[in-house]
Amino acid sequence: MTGRTRRVEGTEIVRRPLPAVLAVGAVSALLLTAGCSSAPDGGPSGDAGTPSGTGPSSSAAPPRATASAAPAKGSVTVVRTVAENLKSPWGLAALPEGGLLVSSRDEGTITRIDEKTGGKTELGEVPGVSAAGEGGLLGIALSPDYAADHMVYAYFTSASDNRIARMVYDPRKPSGQQLGAPNTIFRGIPKGMIHNGGRIAFGPDKMLYAGTGESGDRGLAQDRKSLGGKILRLTPEGEPAPGNPFPDSPVYSYGHRNVQGLAWDSDQRLYASEFGQDTWDELNAIKPGGDYGWPSAEGTSKDPAYQNPIAQWHTADASPSGIAYAGGSIWMAGLRGERLWRIPLKGTEAAADPQPFLKGEYGRLRTVVAAGGDKLWLMTSATDGRGTPRKGDDRILELKVK
Repeated sequence: MTGRTRRVEGTEIVRRPLPAVLAVGAVSALLLTAGCSSAPDGGPSGDAGTPSGTGPSSSAAPPRATASAAPAKGSVTVVRTVAENLKSPWGLAALPEGGLLVSSRDEGTITRIDEKTGGKTELGEVPGVSAAGEGGLLGIALSPDYAADHMVYAYFTSASDNRIARMVYDPRKPSGQQLGAPNTIFRGIPKGMIHNGGRIAFGPDKMLYAGTGESGDRGLAQDRKSLGGKILRLTPEGEPAPGNPFPDSPVYSYGHRNVQGLAWDSDQRLYASEFGQDTWDELNAIKPGGDYGWPSAEGTSKDPAYQNPIAQWHTADASPSGIAYAGGSIWMAGLRGERLWRIPLKGTEAAADPQPFLKGEYGRLRTVVAAGGDKLWLMTSATDGRGTPRKGDDRILELKVK
């Protein structure tokens, strides 16, 4: 691989010695200003998200960053363990009526967790899931009109590809039968033993965003006709969303290696976490139509054609999966790094160096979800075949953060 090792989701196939200094810090990036050309150092330009009700190409002025920055230092308190003994959990979605939905990558099931008692109710199995390597039942998300349609969306690996389906959740039915038959709304995302992406989320514009991986075929990331190594933006019905940067295409940004984290800040700007190969993991502010450099660039690049990350980490310290926004910061779950990272923001820049929490205390961390106010849900990932499970793994934690 051109002098590099192949690294998969927090695990190295062949390891090279890491540099003596594991520099972890924010990378300087210019504020995203709509209509500007790329910065000389390759920093992002343009708005990094889509204002609610407008497409990326809208002439409406995007909301501007707040002037104040999040404090340089924060804190994390583990309030309680919400649930234990989950098997290969991957996706997590909070129900508006209370309760959490969890997908099992390997079993292909979705389970409801009572957030007060930790009780589990298996809702049903998603048919057609092919769990191998990093594939299986991955991200889940609730419809933006969930109160009316009770629709749950799922990203999963089938025998031939990665795809997105939606199904009705009916709590009135018996346990194991509460998920309706899935309706595939989008298919054809490349699959592989590695780099299947998998995170899905509805944005403030009520469009469905999906992070994909290049499935181990690095050239797909730069091919705008391929769905691999991209962030996709779709309507809830699975069509390319209006206002996408490339006509009649679901591609929103490209040049990604493996995107597993998506979150929006309070000004409706999109951020994504990305696995590096063996040098740099990234947190990126996403510009519609932006090229994030893979496979030519890993981490910060001097090439102005590429968008630079706002923060980067050596792969031993992060291997990031899910991200969430709370309290003016992005919170990023680390798999190999076994820690939760806080990245304080000022606009679309990192306001200070990233700050680690919970290092090694709960093992590999897969998913983090905003729980309202200063609360987060955090889910571990020890039973995915790469971790070392402890008694009670895997688990969901409630955190209080600032």
